[in-house]
Amino acid sequence: MALPTKFLVVIIFFASHAFGLSETNTPPQCSRSTISTGCHNKSQALKLKLIAIASILTTSVIGVCLPIFSRAVPALKPDTDLFVLVKAFASGVILATGYMHVMPDSFDDLRSECLPENPWKKFPFTTFVAMLSAIFTLMVDSYAMSYYRKRNLECGVESNKDAMSTGKVESQTSGHFHVNNGEIRVDENASQLLRYRVVAQVLELGIVVHSIVIGLSMGASENPCTIRPLVAALCFHQLFEGMGLGGCILQAEYGAKMKGILVFFFSATTPFGIALGIGLSNVYSENSPTALIVVGLLNASSAGLLNYMALVDLLASDFMGDKLQRSMKLQTCAYIAVLLGAGAMSVMAMWA
Repeated sequence: MALPTKFLVVIIFFASHAFGLSETNTPPQCSRSTISTGCHNKSQALKLKLIAIASILTTSVIGVCLPIFSRAVPALKPDTDLFVLVKAFASGVILATGYMHVMPDSFDDLRSECLPENPWKKFPFTTFVAMLSAIFTLMVDSYAMSYYRKRNLECGVESNKDAMSTGKVESQTSGHFHVNNGEIRVDENASQLLRYRVVAQVLELGIVVHSIVIGLSMGASENPCTIRPLVAALCFHQLFEGMGLGGCILQAEYGAKMKGILVFFFSATTPFGIALGIGLSNVYSENSPTALIVVGLLNASSAGLLNYMALVDLLASDFMGDKLQRSMKLQTCAYIAVLLGAGAMSVMAMWA
């Protein structure tokens, strides 16, 4: 988790370095005092924000906890067809979130009229940062697996040496590796478990980044006409995105403490962003160059991460796995579920 966090810090550092170049050239129509608000009602907007905090928190908890507690329901256990279809639907939601929500928002921010022509309109920063984010996510995946294999092979070598000194080398099993007649092999089940854990943590990071940004934007808004449709759209978004994340957490087989931490951060991030936006509503301007650059770059990095995770670690991993490869009927149903999830989330792009 430390590497993706450092990556975001680097992005914000370079963005903040550019603020000084951008703030001095702010067009007058982008100043807070001259922005046309149209539908402006501060008290009504505050009521809607409080409703949003409660409803989004509730739907987030329900969404992420449903798969985690599904072991109590035989039809929803991870090895069932229904679980595969629900996860495929949720993966489609996550994929559409990256392509249809987060990335277009980044384009809007970084190509805003409130930013200077050079360099923001002369270079495609959104796709560039999204590309780097996807590559960096692959690096985290790859290095984590390599480190795990190397560490456990070294442990296996030490164990084998001890066994040889006692003359017991025929067959041993220890934790995440096997020793058989002097040959050391990494336990593939344990290797897959580590991959599930890396997927769960990196996916949560991408969702959390986007959730803070969209929560902050809603909290700072004083336009009820904008907030009202956002509440319903975000509840839908958090419910099914939470189901996708919850499925990953379930497969990662974390202990109760780690599950609680992941559930808490997913559920509380958007409400926290809304509350933070309410507190900063008097000083925060979503059209200021500073806000546009930071939010735009964060959205771009989040989009690249979510798109990679949805396509590679969720969809490709499942569709190329044994369960779906053995059944064309189940595979077809899973594709339909993906399209339904992506389509539903794409329709939501009209409101959020």
